[in-house]
Amino acid sequence: MTAVTLRERESGKVQGRHRDGLAVVYVRQSSRQQVVDHGESTRLQYGLVERAVALGWARTRVLVIDEDLGRSAAGAQDRPGFQRLVTEITMGHVGLVLGIEMSRLARAGRDWHQLIELCSLARTLLADTDGVYDPNEYNDRLLLGLKGTMSEVELHLIKQRMASGRLAKAARGELAVPLPAGYVRRPSGEAAFDPDEQVQSVVRLVFQLFEQLGTVHAVLRFLTEHQVQIGMRERAGVAKGEVVWRRPHQTGIQNMLRNPAYAGIYAYGRSRIDPSLRLPGHPQSGKVRIAADQWLVTIPDMLPAYITVAQYERNIARMQANRARAESLGAPRQGPALLTGLVMCGICHRRMGVNYENTKTGLVHRYVCLRQHLTYGVERCQQMAGAFLDAYVVEQVLAALAPAALELSVHAAEQVEQHRLEVDRIWRQRLERTELACDRARRQYQLAEPENRLVIRQLEKDWEEALTAHQQLSEDYQHFVQSRPVRLSAVDLAAIRVLARDIPALWRAPTTTRTDRKRLLRCVVEQVQVTAQGTSEKVHAVLTWAGGSQSTADLLRPVARLDQLSYYPTLVERLRTLAATGLTANAIADQLAAEGLRPPHRKERFHTGEKLQLLQRHQLRPTRTQTRPADPVLAPGEWWLATLAREIGMPVATLFGWLQRGWVNGRQDTRPPHRWIITAGPDEVERLRALHQLPAGHHNRRRWTEIQQTDNAEGT
Repeated sequence: MTAVTLRERESGKVQGRHRDGLAVVYVRQSSRQQVVDHGESTRLQYGLVERAVALGWARTRVLVIDEDLGRSAAGAQDRPGFQRLVTEITMGHVGLVLGIEMSRLARAGRDWHQLIELCSLARTLLADTDGVYDPNEYNDRLLLGLKGTMSEVELHLIKQRMASGRLAKAARGELAVPLPAGYVRRPSGEAAFDPDEQVQSVVRLVFQLFEQLGTVHAVLRFLTEHQVQIGMRERAGVAKGEVVWRRPHQTGIQNMLRNPAYAGIYAYGRSRIDPSLRLPGHPQSGKVRIAADQWLVTIPDMLPAYITVAQYERNIARMQANRARAESLGAPRQGPALLTGLVMCGICHRRMGVNYENTKTGLVHRYVCLRQHLTYGVERCQQMAGAFLDAYVVEQVLAALAPAALELSVHAAEQVEQHRLEVDRIWRQRLERTELACDRARRQYQLAEPENRLVIRQLEKDWEEALTAHQQLSEDYQHFVQSRPVRLSAVDLAAIRVLARDIPALWRAPTTTRTDRKRLLRCVVEQVQVTAQGTSEKVHAVLTWAGGSQSTADLLRPVARLDQLSYYPTLVERLRTLAATGLTANAIADQLAAEGLRPPHRKERFHTGEKLQLLQRHQLRPTRTQTRPADPVLAPGEWWLATLAREIGMPVATLFGWLQRGWVNGRQDTRPPHRWIITAGPDEVERLRALHQLPAGHHNRRRWTEIQQTDNAEGT
C-alpha cells in the first residue's frame, strides 16, 4: 500500500459506507484515432482498478465503464457511458468514482458541476491520480470546481486552435472540403472533374433541366421517367472511391443546385451549428444553412465549373421564389388561377393570395389581399373574381407573343432534340459500362485455372449475371428509342411549327397543362397590380412586363349585388323612366342592355329574376309580355317561396338555401314559371321565424334543427 493511499485512508475520507457501494472506473478517450495511437493512456485508465483495490474495495466490487472510448466529452448527451455513471450515482450504488484526470469525466462545466452535485447528494467520493475528494467538503469542492473550469478552458483553447488552423488553411483554398457528385480529388489534393463521362453528363443534364423547367420536382420527374441515375463516389469503406449509381431524390437535387462548387466557387463555412436543434444520438444534427454573404471563405474560380456564376445565382433566386411564402412567387401548380403569385394589391402593395370555392359550375377562384387582415386583424384591402383578370392578361400575353411564333417553334424543336440527345448519350454510356463489365467477367473466367472448380463456378455465375444485365439494359434502351426517338420526325417538326404559328390554339391545347401556362406567363409578366374602386365593378390594372415596361387598363369585374355597381343610381333612374313609358319587363331589359347597363355578374342583359327583383324593390309594375295564367289556389299551410320569406322577414335567397339543404319542405310548381311552393303550417312558420333569429352559422342551425326534429319525434 503506497504512502499516498495510506494518507488518504488515514484522512478519513474513505469510510465503510463508501466501500459498501461500487468503485466505478470511468475510461474515455476523445476519438477512435486516440484509442489506436495512444494505447498507454488507455492502459493507465484501466490501471485505476488497482488503485480502487488499494483503497479498500474488493476487486469484484470495482465496475469499469468504458462505453465512451472514442467519444468526445464536449456533451453528455452523446456519451452513454457517462449517462450510465450518472444513473448509478443517482440510485446510490456508487461509493467512489475514479478517473485518470477530471477532463476524462467531463469537459463542459454544466456536466461537471451536475456530476459534483449528484456525488454530493449521494455522498460519493471522486478520485484521480492526485488524490481523493469529498464533494461535501468546501476545500475539495472548490478544488473540483477549479479543475472542471480548467478542463473546460483547455477544451476551448483546443477547439480555438483547431478552428483557427482550419480557417487559415481554408482562406488559402487548401482545406480539403467534401466534393459533390461530378468531382474527384487527385492525390495532390486538387479538385478535378470526375473522369467518368457518364457522371459528368448526368450532372450537366440536371442543371440544363432546372434552367428550362424551373422546379426541382419537374427535374426529378424527368430523371425518373427516363431512368437516369446520379453517380456518386464512395467516401468510406472497402469501395472507397468507386462510382455507385443512386436513384435521384428531391433533397439530393436541391443540394446540387445550392452547392457553389458547381460554379467553380470554393466555399467554407456555409452552415453553422445551432445547439438548440441538436438531437441526442445524432452528431451531425443541428446544422443551419446561412446566407452566402456570411460564409467564412468564398474564393471564386478555384474549382473547375459545370455552370457559370450567373447561372448559379439564377438557380438560387428561382428556388427561393418557388418557396410557398408570402414574399415569393411560389412554384406554379395545377390550380386554375393563372396569376398565382403575380397579382399585387394596389392599395397596400403586397402580394395577393388565391381562394378557391367549389360551385355547381366547377372550381372558382378569386384574388384576395389578406396580409393586413391576417397580421393586424383589419379589414381586407380588396378581393375580386379571378377569371376576368386572367382573361385580360392571357389576351395581352398571346398578342405579345404572336410576332415571335416562328422563333418559338425553332427554339422548341431545338430544346426537345437537345434533351433527347442528352438522355440518349447517358443510355449509351450505361450500355458501354455494362459491356465493359461483361468483358471483365469473361476475361476473369478465361484466366482462371479450369481445375479450380470452386472459383470457376463463381466466375461463371458472375459472367452470366453481367450478360443478363447487359441484355436487359439493351432491351430497355431499344424500348426507349422506339418511344422517344432521338431526332424529331418531319411530322413532329411540322406539328410544332403549326402550333407555334397559332399560339392561342397551343395555349388551349389539351396537352398544355395549367402549370405550363403559368410558367409561360411568368416568363413574360413580372407582376399585375390591381386597384378596385371601392366595392364597385371598376378595376384599374397595371401589367408590368419582364424588362420593366408597363401596360395599363381599366377593367370591369363581376360584383355580388346591384347596389355595388357604379352606375346603380343611373340604372334606377332609367328603370323609372322606362317603366313609366309602359314598356314590358323584357323590353326594359333589352333597352338597358342596349345602353350598356348590365347586371353585376357582367352578363349581356338582366335575366327575368333580376329584372323582377329590381322592379319590385322600387315598387314599379311594368306591363307583362304575355298573359300569364292566374296563380293556382294554394291549399291551407302552403306558401309561395317569396310570400313566406316576406312573412318571416328574411331574404328570398336565404329561404331558398334552406330549401336546398332540406331544412324546409317544398315542391316546384309544374306550370311556368315553375315557382316553389313551401309547406308550412302555423307551427312550422314560427319555427322557421325562430330559426332565422339564431346567430349566423350552419352548425348552429343544423344542431337546432336536429334538436327540434328529435323533440317532435319524441312527442309523437
